[in-house]
Amino acid sequence: MQKIPADLSFETAARSLGFTAIAGVDEVGRGPLAGPVTAAAVILDPARIPPGLADSKTLTSTKREKLFDQILETAQCSIAHASVEEIDSLNILRASHLAMERAVAGLALAPDHCLIDGNLIPLGLKGRAEAIVKGDAKSLSIAAASIIAKVTRDRLMVDLAQQHPGYGWEVNAGYPTKLHLNALLNLGVTAWHRRSFKPIHNILYQAKTVTP
Repeated sequence: MQKIPADLSFETAARSLGFTAIAGVDEVGRGPLAGPVTAAAVILDPARIPPGLADSKTLTSTKREKLFDQILETAQCSIAHASVEEIDSLNILRASHLAMERAVAGLALAPDHCLIDGNLIPLGLKGRAEAIVKGDAKSLSIAAASIIAKVTRDRLMVDLAQQHPGYGWEVNAGYPTKLHLNALLNLGVTAWHRRSFKPIHNILYQAKTVTP
């Protein structure tokens, strides 16, 4: 069965109800052991959709980088983060939603309707919104937000990799690859690691139990 590409169906439906500023919202970085979670909110100009726009997971890094620049040039965008400390104190789901809320609040034009990737609408989100499961593969606005969020976070992790070499963040973006897990055992836990995540918690707990 051929996969249907993302389009503007959800945006068109919202416009038919009278909404004019429709924002796609997505986040990236729930699964990594290190680094913040990053969200983006994007209001596309229907007359200036970048060609080739699609879910970030289906694109090469080169294509994502190109689309990142084109989206910033043609759409209204806002980027926000939730910190490692917030992830550890709130939990990763709530921190992800907090980053989404911040991204929406940061838009220069307040949206009157938000398309949220996932099955939940963030509790602190103001205004009307709908949750769309796998929305980054269905809505071009959410797809654009997924690209903005992923490229931003990937660049951030490359910068952090220069400050903390050996964990492979420049290639694994903080996800628990074999290189990353081995480096944790050999190099230890950094300030950028999420202490509430089981692999990090276990290392810290074991370290405490064997230390006199």
